Amino acid sequence: MSHAIEVDEFLPHPPAKVWRALTDPDLLARWLMPNDFKPVAGHRFTFTAEPIPAVGFDGVIHCEVLEIEQERRLSIRWGDDALDTVVTWTLVPEGRGTRLFLVHDGFDLDDPVHAFAFRNMGRGWRSHVFRSLERALTRA
Repeated sequence: MSHAIEVDEFLPHPPAKVWRALTDPDLLARWLMPNDFKPVAGHRFTFTAEPIPAVGFDGVIHCEVLEIEQERRLSIRWGDDALDTVVTWTLVPEGRGTRLFLVHDGFDLDDPVHAFAFRNMGRGWRSHVFRSLERALTRA
């Protein structure tokens, strides 16, 4: 059974500005992780994070852009053999801002690697990541 992390956050910034933060590699690196992202379906790229040797994580997250719809939706494959999940960002205009939905899907909680990632990434997406995104948007 697949489990998902879901986050729904209002950002007081227009969709175009939020979209740039999600798809510009330099801006993305400011609030998420260093990367070689390109906003092109099929593009394979990596994020570079802090390694976690205790769980065999070398700090490199292999990704692929699955779907991209300008200022509306970005879906990427997140991980590889050990953790093959999908992160989807959906932007919905709301007043003068943007409602940003994140769904990180494909976790098998019976697998210890997936269960560890689900717990830690769930906390990270909900707190640290969205706070970092908001700070980057405010400065941009």
